[in-house]
Amino acid sequence: MTILVTGATGRVGRHVVDQLVKRGAPVRVLTRDPSKADFPAGVDVAQGDLLDIDALRAAFAGVDTLFLLNAVTGDEFTQAIITLNIAREAGVRRLVYLSVIHADRFVNVPHFAVKLGAERMIEQMGSSATILRPTYFIDNELMIKDVIINHGVYPMPIGGQGVAMVDARDIAEVAAIELIRRRQGPADVPVETINLVGPDTLTGADVAAIWSDILGRPIAYGGDDPSGFERTMAGFMPKWMAYEMRLMAERYVSDGMIPEAGDVERLTRILGRPLHSYRDFARGLLPSA
Repeated sequence: MTILVTGATGRVGRHVVDQLVKRGAPVRVLTRDPSKADFPAGVDVAQGDLLDIDALRAAFAGVDTLFLLNAVTGDEFTQAIITLNIAREAGVRRLVYLSVIHADRFVNVPHFAVKLGAERMIEQMGSSATILRPTYFIDNELMIKDVIINHGVYPMPIGGQGVAMVDARDIAEVAAIELIRRRQGPADVPVETINLVGPDTLTGADVAAIWSDILGRPIAYGGDDPSGFERTMAGFMPKWMAYEMRLMAERYVSDGMIPEAGDVERLTRILGRPLHSYRDFARGLLPSA
């Protein structure tokens, strides 16, 4: 029997596949275009997407465990619910679902509310599931590194409450560990939720200070301006998505993304190593790194 990985070509999903292969687990990925898939030898590639019912049913043949990651899209909820239903139809009760931290609190943000709905379905289905709730991905900084380096501004309005940014490699390794644990365990293990956080809770000013130190010159924090962030995002993404990014940024500013007591220690125990830090990730983005 096999572990099916969705979202396998993205930043997190690709690392999940690598971690599973490293641990000797049988893996199948679902992708729209297999010709663009570049996975390790032995990975089974199925063509299709989460709205292609026939392809989805075929992809679940011989599968006993699911990693469900679906992107922020206008039909994200439909994708999640259909996939969970097809999984149940195929008899797959063991799964790991990539949700988001504070999904139960930031309910005015569409993709947070969507993920909360999927969590509730998983709980009602009686699945043996681990729900992973990551904070803001450190890897999102890849989109803005040129602004930071070339213009001297850290532009993300993450506010002054603090955000415990998490590295995609840490997300993926925890996901792989949980997939294998679920796969090897009984099918009636209760649902468990794990917050995925970074080792440091940083404000916008903190992040700018890290970049100033790394680059050896002043980097300014762009400020708490979610409306300006929306206008910028609308220049290269659909307006509905830019508005959603604004709503999320407003919650960064008002609430932050702060770990619960014991989150960092729990992840360190699961991984058996320290978490990747923002500072180390930022250093790795420099041309000389």
